[in-house]
Amino acid sequence: MSGHSKWANIKRKKAKVDAVRGTVFSQLTKDIMAAAKRGGGNPDHNFKLRIAIQKAKVNNLPQSNIERAIRRATGQEEGVHYEEIVYEGYGPGGVAVYMQILTDNRNRTAGEVRHIFSRHGGALGETGCVAWMFDGKGRLTLEETNLTEEELLDIAIEAGADDLRNDDDEVVVLTDPELLDTVREAFERHQVGVGEAELVRIPKTVTVVNEDEARQLMTLIELLEDHDDIEKVFFNGEFPDDMEFL
Repeated sequence: MSGHSKWANIKRKKAKVDAVRGTVFSQLTKDIMAAAKRGGGNPDHNFKLRIAIQKAKVNNLPQSNIERAIRRATGQEEGVHYEEIVYEGYGPGGVAVYMQILTDNRNRTAGEVRHIFSRHGGALGETGCVAWMFDGKGRLTLEETNLTEEELLDIAIEAGADDLRNDDDEVVVLTDPELLDTVREAFERHQVGVGEAELVRIPKTVTVVNEDEARQLMTLIELLEDHDDIEKVFFNGEFPDDMEFL
């Protein structure tokens, strides 16, 4: 989907600024805490925690930070109590927006997110209003390799992946969420590096927006992604192909 491809490119450039601000480390820490809180602190028995730790290491989060986040989430160290919730809403042009939240104050977060939506052409909706428009998937990006696309596809199929595609010069593999780690290990056995492995929500259909709506949507999504309590944001907006973003 071109809209998401363009947004991914923008985010890659923005990530350098985020790294300087320290927001990447904060987000990685929250991801680890959420996974440990949900499934326990042993990554050998907690797939989501294992994925979160792998992502943290790729982004150079210190091991001490990883261990402290797990201890806090599992009650071994005093800290803030976080609650996992999902918010859903509509952006400019009727675009569906699905948000994964980790907060220590549900009322504060709800008010702040509602304010962001209302100021930028959207509205926070009821639980379940857009969740049905997305499928849960595992998503991997592959690093450069001498293998052909056909050879990569063979590895993906043998490991049980759903799809392999080129997305703006990035090779992306989609899997069932429970097979994400299995597929990652299959590529690594063939000496194919995995740049990122994460659980995502893929829209079943897209909502096409015009240029004005697209720019307003970009502002909304960026503000939501920058919010301290929002882990991940997924949306089904399709940007115009000829639109200049930067």
